[in-house]
Amino acid sequence: MQLISTIHIGKNGLTENVFETIKDRFKNHQNVRIIFLKAAGRDREKIKQGAEEIVSKLGRNYTYRIIGFTIFLKKWRKSQR
Repeated sequence: MQLISTIHIGKNGLTENVFETIKDRFKNHQNVRIIFLKAAGRDREKIKQGAEEIVSKLGRNYTYRIIGFTIFLKKWRKSQR
């Protein structure tokens, strides 16, 4: 099992396809790194809202950390909330 997988978010932003891709990546990886490209906009508040939306759609076993324009997602075995 690989540790981390990377997904790039471009001008289309967070679409349903992106959420499906994230769920697929967690089948084979422990962590997923989501990088927001310049075309997606470099607004930190928008990135934080995106992270909250991702975690709310994935479920309670996921947490995130934002560093710069990158969101690091981690899946836990037990609920963190």
